[in-house]
Amino acid sequence: MQAKAIHKSLSVSASTKNTQEPNPRRRESLLRLLRHREMLLALGSGALMLAGWGVSGWSRELSVMLYIAAYGLGGFMKAREGIATLIRDKDLDVNLLMIAAAVGAASIGYWNEGAMLIFIFALSGALESFASERSRKDISALIALKPETALRVEEGGVKQVAAADLAAGDLVLVKPGEVIPADGIIRSGGSSVNQSAITGESIPVDKTAEDEVYAGTLNGEGALYVEVTRPAENTLFAKIVAMVEQAEQETPQTQRFIKKLEGRYAKGVVFVTAALLLLAPFAFGWSWPHTFYKAMVFLVVASPCALVSSVMPAMLSAMSRSARKGVLFKGAAYMDLLAGVKVVAFDKTGTLTTGTPVVTALIAADGWDRREVLSACASAERLSGHPLARAIVSRAEEEGLDLTAAEEMKAQPGWGVEAVVEGRLWRIGKADLQDAMLPDPLRAKTLELAEAGHTVSVIQCDGRYAGLIALRDEIRPEAKRAVAQLRQLGVTSAMLTGDRVETARAVAAEAGIDLVYGGLLPEDKVRHVGELRARFGQAAMVGDGVNDAPALAASSVGIAMGDGGSGAALEVADVVLMNGHLERVADTISLAVRARRIVKQNLIFAGVVILLLIAGNFVQGIPLPLGVIGHEGSTILVILNGLRLLR
Repeated sequence: MQAKAIHKSLSVSASTKNTQEPNPRRRESLLRLLRHREMLLALGSGALMLAGWGVSGWSRELSVMLYIAAYGLGGFMKAREGIATLIRDKDLDVNLLMIAAAVGAASIGYWNEGAMLIFIFALSGALESFASERSRKDISALIALKPETALRVEEGGVKQVAAADLAAGDLVLVKPGEVIPADGIIRSGGSSVNQSAITGESIPVDKTAEDEVYAGTLNGEGALYVEVTRPAENTLFAKIVAMVEQAEQETPQTQRFIKKLEGRYAKGVVFVTAALLLLAPFAFGWSWPHTFYKAMVFLVVASPCALVSSVMPAMLSAMSRSARKGVLFKGAAYMDLLAGVKVVAFDKTGTLTTGTPVVTALIAADGWDRREVLSACASAERLSGHPLARAIVSRAEEEGLDLTAAEEMKAQPGWGVEAVVEGRLWRIGKADLQDAMLPDPLRAKTLELAEAGHTVSVIQCDGRYAGLIALRDEIRPEAKRAVAQLRQLGVTSAMLTGDRVETARAVAAEAGIDLVYGGLLPEDKVRHVGELRARFGQAAMVGDGVNDAPALAASSVGIAMGDGGSGAALEVADVVLMNGHLERVADTISLAVRARRIVKQNLIFAGVVILLLIAGNFVQGIPLPLGVIGHEGSTILVILNGLRLLR
């Protein structure tokens, strides 16, 4: 009996403890509700407004109570924002003006009209807040790539230290497959280094003594001893992070203009309303009830509900249509900015090209069979993880060649590989054009292919030249079509790449790119983006790598490739091509131009309606219901005009 009691007590205690422990799923639900609370409040306000209208026929008291609740739910966030602006900046904004207009309508008995003003304004604000939340550019993925530790060579041996503690002059050991912890110069060793995170080069670069390497790049198959030239805070990697952060702090000019216009508009309406209340009885001989009525009509018809709704529905409709085609915007402001783009700069590797090298040619020397040479090369390269090796093996498999097991396979850092295949020594690596043994036909073909942007390796068998193999990062099938579509829109195309100038020119010529800039580091890309903006006005940047992040942030609109793009590029960009289809760039610019045109139509229409209603109120006199119908009718029309973009 006592044991049962103890067991029951423990069970109750455990149950209580479990109920008191935070439930992760419940916590996530609460966080989601908090993130969307403005939208929930707006929808609740609309529901209460409809309920108040529904019961108005049989219970006015209940109807008023529901309307008051609708005012409270829908107007809470906006009233708080308006009061904060009033206290912080000593300035009025549209938030307080809309609340005043709604209260004014209610004060003369038009509760439903006031609640509708509150609901529409709160809903548009909630949608804008949701879009703005997506536009925050987090660079956590970029910072996550930062090297944390390093192997520093000291008198007593090798010691693991924090990468941030490295100083200029330190000697560090970088093992195969490790991330290089600091910018420096190779003092000993050789290897291929994947620099795509920094320079955007599609193919790992062979590095030997006295070559420069960068923090954040990936060492290949050889060990390197690197002398640090810059401390952690001054590395190229650190500069990328700093440039992104600096670019994110810039406020768009359009946003500053709208904010300034909003304050002036609110002040003007409040000033005119106050002047009416104070001066109209003396100037026009109106009675106080008549003056108050006209002032409230003015406050309602002059409220900017239609003006506010002129922008967001159109922009959000365009964003929704883009999303269905795999193009995501992080904010409506970027749709407007994209409409003014006059030049689009593309990264090369992974953007205009596939990012994966393929074999473009295999030329056998006189007396050698092409299939035999390719089979031997693929057999020798099969155990290598180098991208060029994988491309050679893939080509042999595509042609259905039989591969044999290679023996004594050795990587030659900075040159290539060698292996014994069926008793013969095969070597595949960089061509030495100064080698007198290189046949003239192969020498000429090597020069021709290199100038065309190909990476060329020579093939030797038992000391004799057997041929050469050319590889290149091929352009995407849709790249040429995408550039042509931009040209039809009157948009100039440019290429900004860290790859060699010769390779960049070859790819640009094939794709039809207008302007070509090659051999660029991330800071050079930022500079060229600035020059393009100064020359053309609005400039968009399309990229996929970490090295593109600063340029994406510095451009008017940054566009990231979603299929295989780096986390940093995706988070920094303003627009993401989720499926990586380049044709969507021109399609989206065309849609943005249409959205801007509709916004202008809406603004002009809404402005004209407001002016006509104000003039009618003063010249002829219009009843408040007609003023509300005119104002709300214009609001509905501009919303419907914006929703046309959903088709």
